[in-house]
Amino acid sequence: MPKMRFEALLESRKREHIKMEETGKRSDLFGRNVFNEDKMLQFLTKEAFENVKSAIFQGNKIDRKIADQVAEGMKAWALSMGATHYTHWFQPLTGATAEKHDAFFDIMSDGKAMEKFGGAQLVQQEPDASSFPSGGIRNTFEARGYTAWDPTSPAFIYKTTLCIPTIFVAYTGEALDNKAPLLRALYAIDQAATDVAQYFDKNVRKVYATLGWEQEYFLVDKALVQSRLDLVMAGRTLVGSLAAKGQQLDDHYFGVIPPRVLSFMSDLEKQCTKLGIPVKTRHNEVAPNQFELAPVFEEANLSVDHNLLLMDVMEEIADRHNFRVLFHEKPFEGINGSGKHNNWSLATDTGVNLLSPGTTPMKNLQFLTFFVNTIKAVDTYEELLRSSIASASNDHRLGANEAPPSILSIFIGKQLSDVLDELEGVSKGKLSPEEKTELKLNVVGKIPEILLDNTDRNRTSPFAFTGNKFEMRGVGSKTNCAKPMTILNTIMAKQLTDFKKEVDALIDKKNLKKDEAVFNVLREYIKTSKRIRFEGDGYGEEWQLEARRRKLSNNKNTPQALQVITSKESVALFKDMGVMNEVELKAHQEVELGAYIFHIQIEGRVLGEMVYSHIVPAAIRYQNTLLENVSGLKEVYGAAHKKVAEPQLNILEQVGEHIVEIKKLTDEMTEARKRANGLSTAQKKAEAYCDNVKPYFDAIREQSDKLEKLIADDLWPFTKYSELLFAK
Repeated sequence: MPKMRFEALLESRKREHIKMEETGKRSDLFGRNVFNEDKMLQFLTKEAFENVKSAIFQGNKIDRKIADQVAEGMKAWALSMGATHYTHWFQPLTGATAEKHDAFFDIMSDGKAMEKFGGAQLVQQEPDASSFPSGGIRNTFEARGYTAWDPTSPAFIYKTTLCIPTIFVAYTGEALDNKAPLLRALYAIDQAATDVAQYFDKNVRKVYATLGWEQEYFLVDKALVQSRLDLVMAGRTLVGSLAAKGQQLDDHYFGVIPPRVLSFMSDLEKQCTKLGIPVKTRHNEVAPNQFELAPVFEEANLSVDHNLLLMDVMEEIADRHNFRVLFHEKPFEGINGSGKHNNWSLATDTGVNLLSPGTTPMKNLQFLTFFVNTIKAVDTYEELLRSSIASASNDHRLGANEAPPSILSIFIGKQLSDVLDELEGVSKGKLSPEEKTELKLNVVGKIPEILLDNTDRNRTSPFAFTGNKFEMRGVGSKTNCAKPMTILNTIMAKQLTDFKKEVDALIDKKNLKKDEAVFNVLREYIKTSKRIRFEGDGYGEEWQLEARRRKLSNNKNTPQALQVITSKESVALFKDMGVMNEVELKAHQEVELGAYIFHIQIEGRVLGEMVYSHIVPAAIRYQNTLLENVSGLKEVYGAAHKKVAEPQLNILEQVGEHIVEIKKLTDEMTEARKRANGLSTAQKKAEAYCDNVKPYFDAIREQSDKLEKLIADDLWPFTKYSELLFAK
């Protein structure tokens, strides 16, 4: 193993960056490989084009005749671009994407060959779905699952394959993916938000949820990654002593991008631009070898698809540049992990961002309406929102110094807090002309000015308002954004639905004017949601105690966090909003628990192999070296050798103690794993892995890291942090 390590180091040091050719303006490349509106105008009939647009913007169905026309146009475009295959590109509950390629090529009854692709192949496919996780919806032998075309996300060509974004459902209709629930949630928020937006503008016909993600990741030379069993199998380092230098100097953050990395980024941006992914920002992150990229905001469903596609493309481009991209939330101990901040807002078809203040009191009342309702939604369903970011890998990050805590709270800044405090004092019922004037001119009317100067930021807040959007910071770097976006948009749809009912009741039954009714309901929401607002530091025992006093949930691990998914309140919420039924919720929960169990199980097995097959043998080899040295000294010095060999004997004793302890801990961890595997339910098994197996990992790591510091460098089997994180 040490040989593999040193060969990897030698290989990594010979790398040269791949020089990228200049491609001119990126705007000329944008969407080249996407079947977007320009391509549809060129390749579709007028009837087909109008039907597709209607499906995208009004949600209307596309009949078989039109589907055949669309398929013919899509095929003609794909063939003109050099495509040879097509696939339904979907998002099973693995958290990644899936695809099965079929050739356009086919043989006709007369034996002649031709390229064939019709409406039936476009609209629906039946992949062999038996091996995808279903949470008990289907038995393994029941392979029938259907992928169905999602026309709201445009088809694209990747390499030589036409990729058609689709949902994935069971034969019985339940969602077996992350996209179908997201689309339902987006439909729900569209309906609810449009109804409320029409209080302020009758011309609004549709509201879109928008999403802008910030993708953090690590880049490590692929030879170095291949030399680490844990990075290959688990995506993170299970052992490894911290390097003398980490991120203490803050010299990597926003620093000069290394040439090799810049070549990778340039190549990635070129491919993303062709695929219609509007990546815009790139920079070094805080930790060594950590980076970030971010796109322009897009409609949420398309943005989710683009993020998943981006991660696939990143892995391919990284390999081309002799890197491995690490999406794990905490691949290295002692330095920052990686997240994927989700910047969320709502926008109307009239071009208005509903979470951005306007230039008139009425527009600002609209802003306050959606702003306060967001706070109220998060307050009511904070535990459910926390569940959307739960995973075995993100558990390592949440609550660490660089990430939000596991307690959900909202930061809005002192200035907006002051505005809400003033609104809390609004009179109940009808407002006097003087109070209306005061509210509109001196409270609501000053919001743009307040936000202009609202420069205070809170990097530890899990859910922060940042001027014209809310930033959900707890999302893990390898998480499918569909999970948090489904829950956030569902709870917001429910909240806005309830809000409209309350406002309408005050107008109809109490004879209040619209703005009076809105102010009255917002006042009560501000009062009842105060507990979720927190402006301070999210770390430390003080906030833990305060959160407990406020009765906020504090689910510190995934098995705890996932329990709320099937609570009576959650089931009712998702049913009322038409997003998921109880069967789907239980299935999703079961799949998430299963994923947690398997991740911890794999890490335990890998750690055991590293200890038994590599770390202990290396320690024993070093013991033998020390023993030979002591024996040689004894031959030379005789009885006086003990004084001369005292340092060697001391190290020998320490190594021996660590071997005994690491072997003991690993044996105990293995037995704990066996006991966990014998439990009957996924919940019990996940809790056992969390409480009884996982704690051994840190204890074993401690012993391994002490051995790494003691054992001669040429005997240590694994590439060290100083080698992994500072190779250029």
